Amino acid sequence: MHGVDFIKDLAVIMLTAGVVTVIFHYLKQPVVLGYIIAGLIIGPYTSAVPFISDEKTIKTLGELGVVFLMFGLGLEFSLRKLAKVGATAFVAAIAQIVLLIWAGYEIGRFFNWSSMDSIFLGAMMAISSTTITVKALEELGLKKEKFAHLIYGILIVEDIAAISLIVMLTGIATTGQLAAVDAAMTIGELILFMTISLAAGILLIPRLLNVVAKFHRKEMLLVTVLGLCFGFCLLVIKMEYSVALGAFLIGAIMAESRHIHSIEKLIEPVKDMFIAIFFVTIGLLLDPGVIWKYAVPIALISFAVIAIKVISCSMGTFVTGHDGRTSMRVGMGKAQIGEFSFIIASLGLALNVTSDFLYPIVVAVSTITTLFTPYLIKGSDPLSDWMGKRIPNPIKNVFVQYSEWLGQIRSDDQMRSDIRPFVRRITFHVFVNACVVITLFLSATKVFTFINGYVDTGHLIWFTAIYQQAFMWATSLLLSAPFLFAIYRKLEALGMLLADVRLHSKKHSTEDTVATQMLFTQLMPVLAIVSLMVLVSALSSSILPPVGMLFILAILMGTIIYLLRKQLVKIHTKLQVALTESFKENSQTPQP
Repeated sequence: MHGVDFIKDLAVIMLTAGVVTVIFHYLKQPVVLGYIIAGLIIGPYTSAVPFISDEKTIKTLGELGVVFLMFGLGLEFSLRKLAKVGATAFVAAIAQIVLLIWAGYEIGRFFNWSSMDSIFLGAMMAISSTTITVKALEELGLKKEKFAHLIYGILIVEDIAAISLIVMLTGIATTGQLAAVDAAMTIGELILFMTISLAAGILLIPRLLNVVAKFHRKEMLLVTVLGLCFGFCLLVIKMEYSVALGAFLIGAIMAESRHIHSIEKLIEPVKDMFIAIFFVTIGLLLDPGVIWKYAVPIALISFAVIAIKVISCSMGTFVTGHDGRTSMRVGMGKAQIGEFSFIIASLGLALNVTSDFLYPIVVAVSTITTLFTPYLIKGSDPLSDWMGKRIPNPIKNVFVQYSEWLGQIRSDDQMRSDIRPFVRRITFHVFVNACVVITLFLSATKVFTFINGYVDTGHLIWFTAIYQQAFMWATSLLLSAPFLFAIYRKLEALGMLLADVRLHSKKHSTEDTVATQMLFTQLMPVLAIVSLMVLVSALSSSILPPVGMLFILAILMGTIIYLLRKQLVKIHTKLQVALTESFKENSQTPQP
């Protein structure tokens, strides 16, 4: 009877999914959304008749869907594709991931959710849906457009980042915390494991597939591919990594095979079936009562996902040298969450570290953002035109000049070779100083934990948590001031160099010259400092005072730093000279 029940459950799932997806196709909505709605229709929370007899078995099939989903993403992964859009992909992806993890954590804390719920919420919000995005672009006939390739690159970086997040979240859930050293070790071990797996796999797996392909038997190739997929997943599980990582890696390895197109055709029907079951199981877990109860958080999270993804991806694309229209298209095409969010949500439930309400909230947010995705993509050009008409001409000219300048740098090999050493040196100095600033704020969070514990033991009761946060943040800012000044001055010098390159490339009007100099010597350093402080605030949110107090402190500390700016510059200069002399002494010391 168990076999009959299983067949019945599978028939109900596939028939319902088939009917709903046909309707969604006619409505020009993403098919993935149809799968989720199908699960909702036959789910235990909405149906008076129990359509599903064995939910455990269905969930197991859904887990197989995760394997095939990640395997399919791995097959689409390409280092060559990533190299073409590398800078844009990394800048846009990292910007949105950092901002959304921070935003998710702050939203969770705003609603008084636990720290673990807030952390997992941020991770769920950070990763866009590859499946939904690709499906939407296919249905709109935009898959081969320039901005679509940029989106694919960003999605690849996000997929890699999502794997890292899964590993780190597992560590956080297991130990209750993840220190900076532990995080670095975790990421380092993950990168090492992925590198070795990819290197060894690329040497062995394609050759094995070549041998099997010589027999010209499709079923032999299919069975071999599936065997390698599940076998490698088992190995990864034994290494205490997630099955999602294993499926992704083996897919990326097989992507380097000359038979990749044959593999994709063979695996596609099986993959589509189990992915459909995976998304249906998501709908099965969707409780409308919980959604109604948490309608306000769902609305706020949905708005945050759309707004932050559009802004961060658009700006990330623009600053790496693409025009405004392309940048807006990229941002509008990334404004949703999907499969990785569900995987992270399932991870939290499996580890018993997240609340039951978080899963349906994330599913609801994914549904809302998925519903808006096609309309956002369609509306990107009208919105770009609307903004172009309302942006003041001086600002518009600066943006145009910036895009033209970066395009010229890319096309002029001589210019790149002339400025590369200076850019590299200044960039290195900026990076070092930024690391010092980040370290100071992260260290302040550790000191805050100690002070807070000291107060809790009965000492300094008047020194409440808010005052502690304000004190640590202000102290960190003051200690960071010499390095922030150094970053500003270095970037200002870099800006002068870049402006000079731009102005000497062709004849410019006086207005054009002023705009270019302002862009590179003033705007770029300010934007860099603001971006750094946003990152620092996200990493050290535990010592961030309330908004009102933060505003007052920012004005007060800004005034103090401005008055002491000469002394702060001298302090940094002395530190830099001392460090340089130390390196020289070490290099001149005779070796035994």
